[in-house]
Amino acid sequence: MAGAVEIETASPNVNSKMEILAVDFDPTTVVAEPLPPVVTAADGRPSESDEEEEGVEKPVKKSREIVLGRNVHTSCLAVTEPEANDEFTGDKDAYMAGVLARYRKTLMDRTKHHLGYPYNLDFDYGALAQLQHFSINNLGDPFIESNYGVHSRQFEVGVLDWFARLWEIEKNEYWGYITNCGTEGNLHGILVGREVFPDGILYASRESHYSIFKAARMYRMECVKVDTLVSGEIDCGDFKVKLLANKDKPAIINVNIGTTVKGAVDDLDLVIQTLEESGFSHDRFYIHCDGALFGLMMPFVKRAPKVTFKKPIGSVSVSGHKFVGCPMPCGVQITRMEHINVLSSNVEYLASRDATIMGSRNGHAPIFLWYTLNRKGYKGFQKEVQKCLRNAHYLKDRLRGAGISAMLNELSSTVVFERPRDEEFVRRWQLACEGKIAHVVVMPNVTIEKLDVFLDELVEKRSTWYQEEHDQPPCVAADVGKENCACALHK
Repeated sequence: MAGAVEIETASPNVNSKMEILAVDFDPTTVVAEPLPPVVTAADGRPSESDEEEEGVEKPVKKSREIVLGRNVHTSCLAVTEPEANDEFTGDKDAYMAGVLARYRKTLMDRTKHHLGYPYNLDFDYGALAQLQHFSINNLGDPFIESNYGVHSRQFEVGVLDWFARLWEIEKNEYWGYITNCGTEGNLHGILVGREVFPDGILYASRESHYSIFKAARMYRMECVKVDTLVSGEIDCGDFKVKLLANKDKPAIINVNIGTTVKGAVDDLDLVIQTLEESGFSHDRFYIHCDGALFGLMMPFVKRAPKVTFKKPIGSVSVSGHKFVGCPMPCGVQITRMEHINVLSSNVEYLASRDATIMGSRNGHAPIFLWYTLNRKGYKGFQKEVQKCLRNAHYLKDRLRGAGISAMLNELSSTVVFERPRDEEFVRRWQLACEGKIAHVVVMPNVTIEKLDVFLDELVEKRSTWYQEEHDQPPCVAADVGKENCACALHK
């Protein structure tokens, strides 16, 4: 993280007290701290089978060390009462201006070194600044106005209609809303499935986003974890075995349109075929598609399987702050109108209906989404998707060229590679790690130049990590496949 920085110019709203107050500013708010000690947790990561594959080191199912982030209490910014004479001295305003100026510079540095999480940081919403003075709240159902008049439903429904067209469902056949995050979309999709089939069993691959298993706990649902292939895609062979073991109960299935760590896309058609072959008719299963990141990318990828309501799916969710590039967490959830009446209820206080999870919803988010969808359109998104996939292949090829284990799924912009040994390096580039692997998610804001800086630094650091002959890079064949592993055994 960036160290303490000096303010180059004072804000016109800041008086001469600024220079004195800057000395009192707590430097721990911007200075990186020592890494916390590691803790152990149950691994629980899957292997494709319990049988040993020759030349592949299987993940050991035991406790492994996890490095947690630092305790924010050590650097939090206290809220304090203004001094009695602050109205005249302006000391508090000056202090807060200093804090915010330093924070802004920290954000600029952190944005510059951001690679591990799927957020598109390439956006400009200056035209919407004029709306930040209003408390916009889309209470309740997006399709029915409430008595609260400061809302943005007209933008919200426009966005929902756009996604309904993308996923091929008619206006009078869908219901949806703009959520506060991707997790809320998953919580809602699984809840609808549970309401349709109260005694249903939730099936999800082991590499599904943790929010799916959070939903199972919240709703007290029986949940069956399905094994995955080395790519991270659901293993439909194991899925079939587990379906046949529970034929007497309906199935609620989470299908991943891009897994969290490997960016793997579950084969929706094969999942449906497996259900049918296992004796589940269409009125005995509910499919929720978690398309957090790739749900918006896949429609613009040639050869990609189609996510559409013309297939027997129940709901689709996607994040708005990922590929779209909305500056606040949000998402889109679409389901079939026939399913929503079970959840919906009239609320007299609102003079509206509500079938959402949160009730009050950020009314600014739909405007940001509407603005971006209008500016980019289908062609703009297609161009950005192609750029991301091209740059992801560039990163994978350069990693392999440097002798580093790396994998890239065909329909993905998530490049998986061996975990860097240095946790400071991991934190500097904000890499997401799991076990022996890390990943970079190539988003529209990730340029070739940024990747080159990262790669040059990684190669240089790596040369110091493995100086000794007996100290070799780890085997990650169990995580990325033998063909993608560059360890001494497989290269």
